[in-house]
Amino acid sequence: MLESEFLREAAAELRRYKDMAEKALAQVSDEDFFRQIDPESNSIAVIVKHLAGNMRSRWTDFLTSDGDKPDRDRDGEFVMEEPDERRTLEGRWNEGWRLTFVGLAALTPADMGKEVRMRGEAQTVVRAITRHISHLTFHVGQIVFLAKHFSGAHWQTVTVPRNKARLSTKKTGSARKR
Repeated sequence: MLESEFLREAAAELRRYKDMAEKALAQVSDEDFFRQIDPESNSIAVIVKHLAGNMRSRWTDFLTSDGDKPDRDRDGEFVMEEPDERRTLEGRWNEGWRLTFVGLAALTPADMGKEVRMRGEAQTVVRAITRHISHLTFHVGQIVFLAKHFSGAHWQTVTVPRNKARLSTKKTGSARKR
């Protein structure tokens, strides 16, 4: 059934991006975690804080309440405050991911056509999930970019390393045309 496959693929993609982000986060010092590359940029810490708030809001009572909860302070997610430490932000990140995977696992194929709300806007469950994945991958890309920038020559790639793509496709037996 297509709906079951969609749910499996969505969970797999989310796990892949979580893993990618966490491999990047592991390579960043506490100082670089909070560093902004310019005054208008988000630090990795801000991105982690924002994604944690987003996941908590979206996946708490996913089918039964608006994805933008009244207690969410989205603007506050982009401001570092005194109690924001790396450990607490990573704790919120982990809780956001836990809620995401629990919420996704609770969905059934029959739920895919149901309507949910995001900021009052009605959309199907499929659309809400694909929007969530798109939003998340956008910010994971930012985390990876910043972590790579700060790590410099010490960077350990979190995806297929340069000049290794051909080896990677030989292992899996797949080949892509360019």
